[in-house]
Amino acid sequence: MKRFVVEEKVFEILPGYCLGVVAARGLDNARPSEVIDRMLEQSAAKFAEDFRDVNVRELPFVAAYRSAFTTLGMNPNKFMCSIEALAKRVQESGHLPHINPVVDLGNAFSLRYRLPMGAHDMDKLASCGMAVRFSTEQDHFLGMGEEKSETMPEGELVYVSDHTVKTRRWIWRQSEDGKITEKTNHVFFPIDGFKDVNGEAAKEARDELAAFLRQEFSCEVWTGWMDREHPSFDFSWT
Repeated sequence: MKRFVVEEKVFEILPGYCLGVVAARGLDNARPSEVIDRMLEQSAAKFAEDFRDVNVRELPFVAAYRSAFTTLGMNPNKFMCSIEALAKRVQESGHLPHINPVVDLGNAFSLRYRLPMGAHDMDKLASCGMAVRFSTEQDHFLGMGEEKSETMPEGELVYVSDHTVKTRRWIWRQSEDGKITEKTNHVFFPIDGFKDVNGEAAKEARDELAAFLRQEFSCEVWTGWMDREHPSFDFSWT
């Protein structure tokens, strides 16, 4: 059985860390969705309008992750967390390109709820599943669009499956083998938050995303909640 686990050391450093979890099986990501297309366009346009003249890094929902990056020893100016990068991109252009339904859906929900939201192909995970933990020298990472893997430094917070790093610097850069394609039909969405900042928003995003996936894709969906008291989630169908 595959399992998603957060290492206890992560909670020692980020005690308020929490995640909404959504997993879907049997969706068709090759089928275009006008509903998702409109959702992404509307979410981007509204975000750009709401935050037109704002310094993104000072927004509370961005500042929380910048602070966490600093606590983790990662320079938030050099390594921009995913929600800040997405926010700045939309603020400048007012839109995002369409990639495929699952990626577009994740981006739309990230903008709507102002939360970082990942998407991982379940079929590309090792039999042990996935973990949020600190890297070891045995881990390796293949960057998006690259052909050669790099050895990881020790002690970097990562999303990892066995020794294959899926996302470097926690929520900064996704790997090539972790990307979602039109062939993807088993998907895992982690929604990273903090209890005292946006924990309730993470729960709301989780529930709305799960309902949307069931309606739009007619697929099987599981949800979960993770925090220090609940550090694991089982992919029960595997």
